Amino acid sequence: MYEKILTTIDYIKLKTRNFQPEIGIVLGSGLGGLANGITVQHAIPYSDIPNFPVSTVQGHKGQLLFGTIAGRRVVAMQGRFHFYEGYPIETVTFPIRVMMQLGIQFLILSNAAGGLNPDFKVGDIMIITDQIHMMPNPLIGPHDDRFGDRFPDMSEPYDKRLIHLADAIAKEKGIEVQHGVYTATTGPTYETPAECRYFRIIGTDAIGMSTTPEVIVARQGKLPVFGLSIISDMGNIYGEDHPVIITHEEVIKAVNAVEPKLITLITELIRRSSEIKF
Repeated sequence: MYEKILTTIDYIKLKTRNFQPEIGIVLGSGLGGLANGITVQHAIPYSDIPNFPVSTVQGHKGQLLFGTIAGRRVVAMQGRFHFYEGYPIETVTFPIRVMMQLGIQFLILSNAAGGLNPDFKVGDIMIITDQIHMMPNPLIGPHDDRFGDRFPDMSEPYDKRLIHLADAIAKEKGIEVQHGVYTATTGPTYETPAECRYFRIIGTDAIGMSTTPEVIVARQGKLPVFGLSIISDMGNIYGEDHPVIITHEEVIKAVNAVEPKLITLITELIRRSSEIKF
């Protein structure tokens, strides 16, 4: 895999004239509009990039953007890849390894998630403080020391310094945020009432189908991560007597409604991240 990454890096550097990003962003659900805030210098379709897969999910565009936000150099994935699309888990996380090799200082991830915490409501922004990974681990298989430790520490999957900074920004901007544990399953089915009860019992506040594999790969390389979930529905937290029908269209609608607040928060986080020494 390392050789594939080097091939990909060579192509990207050629196309971007050796652009050196400081921050990596996955413009998942809730951050798609942030692309409009990027002063784009280079945009490369995934289909043109050697060894890159192509996103097949509605609402996920497929290109790598290079430019600036609030004066900071960024590389942004406009659309991510999911295990449920049929890609091997190492393919899903391949772009994260590429961004790390490009030299980013930290990674920003976002997603839409079903709320399982009864104190949450649709439209809430949840800062992710921890995670439960319920799909194949992207580090399974032959180990390459160039990627990091064989058994990486996961005691702090989400960077506390970035969380603290985001909390301060949210308070200043009057943006209400929640905190919680994000659980990722393979999907693509939404959870049954029994599954919702189970995941809540084991400590889940919000549940989705992405993000955690990316975090595992990032943390193997000791890359700091900041993650956000938009609570797009409240799932089947009240059991089979009160079933909730969840559709992808409703999820997208809920995400679009809160996106401006999320973009404000992330833009200011990027601006002020220079306060943190990584």
